Amino acid sequence: MRIGFATDIHRLVEGRKLMLSGVCVPSPMGEQAHSDGDVVYHAVSEAILGALALGDLGKHFPGTPEFKDIDSSIIVKRVVAMMDEKGYEINNVDVSITLEKPKLAPFIMEMRNNLALLLNTSLENVSVKAGTNEGIDDIGKGLAVKADAIVMLRKKGE
Repeated sequence: MRIGFATDIHRLVEGRKLMLSGVCVPSPMGEQAHSDGDVVYHAVSEAILGALALGDLGKHFPGTPEFKDIDSSIIVKRVVAMMDEKGYEINNVDVSITLEKPKLAPFIMEMRNNLALLLNTSLENVSVKAGTNEGIDDIGKGLAVKADAIVMLRKKGE
């Protein structure tokens, strides 16, 4: 078994889509980022890289023109391929999104489904939760969104 943890945070700006676990959440503001800014996909990908001791997301997906506005599901797929190559699979993943608004409850099941598909695991192995920051700091003021992810990997066949 191997465990990885990661956090991703992005400033929210007007004129960008709010992408969370592959879901375009209706909002007047979205993530400011080199890619599509999907903090859930970024945190999960980096947690997997951490569990495998393969470095951080920036090492594998630098802020170069090649990755400008990349769909973050591509990042997850590439990280899953690395995990596969090392002989591991998802045991379980737990994600916590912190965002003041909009409320995410109506989108959680779709987010879980998207993650399960990309991670080649069953829905019962994927948890996504959402909460606010109670008005505290930039997240609480509606200026940022954050995702924390922890993953547990297991050797295939065990």
